[in-house]
Amino acid sequence: MAFNLTRGSTHILKKCFQTKFFNYKNVAHLDKRNLHLSPILQRIISFNLSDIGEGIREVTVKEWFVKVGDTVEQFQNICEVQSDKASVTITSRYDGKIVKLYHKVDEIALVGRPLVDFDIDDEDHEGSESSEESSTSGSESDKEKGSLSDTDHHHHHHRHKILATPAVRRIAMENNVDLNKVPATGKLGRVLKGDIMEYLGMVPQGTNKPHPTLLQKQQVVGTRVPAPDRIEALKGVRKVMLKTMSESLKIPHFAYCDEINMNKLIDFRDQLQELAQERGVPKLTFMPFFVKAASVGLTKFPILNSVLDVENEKVMLKGPHNISVAIATPQGLVVPNVKNCQSKTILEIAKDFNDLVERGRTGHLHPPDFADGTFTLSNIGNVGGTYTHPCIMPPQVAIGAMGKTQVLPRFGANDEIVKVNIMNISWCADHRVIDGVTMANFSNTWKKYLENPALFLLTDEQ
Repeated sequence: MAFNLTRGSTHILKKCFQTKFFNYKNVAHLDKRNLHLSPILQRIISFNLSDIGEGIREVTVKEWFVKVGDTVEQFQNICEVQSDKASVTITSRYDGKIVKLYHKVDEIALVGRPLVDFDIDDEDHEGSESSEESSTSGSESDKEKGSLSDTDHHHHHHRHKILATPAVRRIAMENNVDLNKVPATGKLGRVLKGDIMEYLGMVPQGTNKPHPTLLQKQQVVGTRVPAPDRIEALKGVRKVMLKTMSESLKIPHFAYCDEINMNKLIDFRDQLQELAQERGVPKLTFMPFFVKAASVGLTKFPILNSVLDVENEKVMLKGPHNISVAIATPQGLVVPNVKNCQSKTILEIAKDFNDLVERGRTGHLHPPDFADGTFTLSNIGNVGGTYTHPCIMPPQVAIGAMGKTQVLPRFGANDEIVKVNIMNISWCADHRVIDGVTMANFSNTWKKYLENPALFLLTDEQ
């Protein structure tokens, strides 16, 4: 009887021929209808993480919505990932069954690399993805072959499990210590805490275990062994901050500072609180006023709302006022932007700003929230401090940072001492395209509107 076997079936039969439990002379008696091998082997397809834009090359897996064994449909949510600043929900491209998850929660996933493996029900998917599957399996096969020599070389490390308590393993992991290299003095070759301390040079070699002298000293003096050093890879917001600030400090820039009398603005904001609640703004902060005043200033001095093209020695004056605002989140300081502030009222800006704050705190900001920012404001006064030196966010050309509001004595119109609510403002600008006079005039315009908030009623005429 002749068989028309697929590559997968032939491979498995060949393995069977090499065993003593299989008699190749009896192959003729096999019924080919019982060989259900290749269909199963060829239905597994890797679903790669696709490009999510903004030049993002890696993300952190924040939550899985599926588990191994689940059956999913196309466009069903698979997981949520966090890029440098934004979260993205990944959906399925296939109908099928989840057979493998490549990452755990909080692990890094790379764009273009496998995210999950599917057992596809539809044969059409198998044909369309055969090249991708072959490429993936081929690369995995190469990696497996390339690692065989390393596996053989270190085989003696895996022939037996190193005996150690969870606490000892944690200390070894925190200090990047290979337990195979630590001389064990415990019973049956167990690695003790003292063995690792000797290996790290924290106690003299040959000290009795479990180092009674050291323990006695801790009990009497009350001192503790200092926590070991740790090495952490930069990721998320810290990683993007490394890149952005490195580029920022290449910009030749200057600083300009001033102080703002907040008395009238405080009263004006308080008067609008009830109206704001009626218009769907439960909390009206000062930031919408700062943003709107900046938009008025950008209308008068559009060079501050520009992007510099150094190579071609050109500057692009941006039309929309997409003003970025720094927001503190559990992931770090992020800077999304309020779009088209030039055409919005203070209450409309307040709604957009409150929405960004809420989504930032819950980790639901998306890449479009950060795209196309043209000018930046940061309120360090929320955490303290008066003056600062903010760093420009390229390709923008200017940034401002507000300090905390303080009650300070000042001279009134008749030289009397009065109590004034003073807020400090610190500006930084790209000195390649902006001069000090332009920055000062912009700051004066911004200051005039905050110190005389009734002028906001005339912004449509400016």
